[in-house]
Amino acid sequence: MDANTRVDQRKEQILSAALNVVARKGYSDCRMDDIVSEAKLSKGAIYWYYTSKKEIFLSLVNHWVNRFGVTLNHIVEEDHSASDQLKALFRFFLNAFEENPAVFKSEMEFWALSSRDEDFRKKTNKVYHEFLNLIEEIIQRGVDSDEFKKLDVKVAALSIMINIEGLVWLALFDSNGVTAKHYVDTISEFILAGLTKN
Repeated sequence: MDANTRVDQRKEQILSAALNVVARKGYSDCRMDDIVSEAKLSKGAIYWYYTSKKEIFLSLVNHWVNRFGVTLNHIVEEDHSASDQLKALFRFFLNAFEENPAVFKSEMEFWALSSRDEDFRKKTNKVYHEFLNLIEEIIQRGVDSDEFKKLDVKVAALSIMINIEGLVWLALFDSNGVTAKHYVDTISEFILAGLTKN
């Protein structure tokens, strides 16, 4: 195993620990000692890679953007109909939620941090704009190919993004028996019915 692989694995270990801690305790109550304990590393090992709790959590945003971004860009690049691309987008987020709901639970923390910290605000604003642009690209392709109705692409993309963010709610609160799969299947049907020409 080369040095770069070891560094990547160690960072992954630290970021995974940080995600679990922030999902459990929130950012304000999370201490470096909590991350040290969760990662099962020494404090010195963590400080070797990150200088502060804030740096860890900013890196965590980058980590998940990079991890999600590969698949999301692949969805847009594939030669499928716009409807199929939107279905793939919904499936991707459903699978991500079922694999690790802590990612969605911690997202609420990042929203809160964005209202108080300029670095987090800039980072999350950039992430959401890139995601919106990706959805807009799919919808515009559907409009241009006459698969979708002529509509306000920006508003439609925002509506889709907000509905996907409903998974954050499911990660935080009692869903009254509504599973993530049922939620995603239902909203994707509603949205596609509203977009697609009859």
